[in-house]
Amino acid sequence: MTNMPEVKLSQHLIFISTATAIIISDQITKSMVRTNMSLGQSIPADGKFRLSFSTNDGAVFGLPLNSTFLVITACIIVAATVWLYLLYLSGKSRLLQVGTGLVLGGAVGNLTDRFRFGAVTDFIDIRLWGNYHWPSFNIADAALTIGISILAFSLLSMAKPKA
Repeated sequence: MTNMPEVKLSQHLIFISTATAIIISDQITKSMVRTNMSLGQSIPADGKFRLSFSTNDGAVFGLPLNSTFLVITACIIVAATVWLYLLYLSGKSRLLQVGTGLVLGGAVGNLTDRFRFGAVTDFIDIRLWGNYHWPSFNIADAALTIGISILAFSLLSMAKPKA
């Protein structure tokens, strides 16, 4: 038998709570946008911060990648992240639990859209200057970005040699 660490639910409460909160808030906000806005509609019509209903059947930031490949890749990444977390990182720090929960919640939120609608619903539209704006995104995208940043920072900090 392998020497697997014992997994206790209480050790993973922050991880599970974070992932669940992201999935629920992501799906609720996307549902509200799909129900109350027309595709292409922006509220307000102009401004630096808007709600703009768009869909993304490509990859991150709308890059035109094969969505089947993207879904399979995302599933593998999520599974590997959760597996590594459960084996090696659980109990290390609350920050790692939050970061991993954000990654899992964001991935599940966007994968849910891809399976249900064939595309991800995006609605947060930030105009940086002039007519240039950051590609529209959603809560799941934000959670993934923040979660990956937390994980990278945490893992790099743990790998630093102690002086």
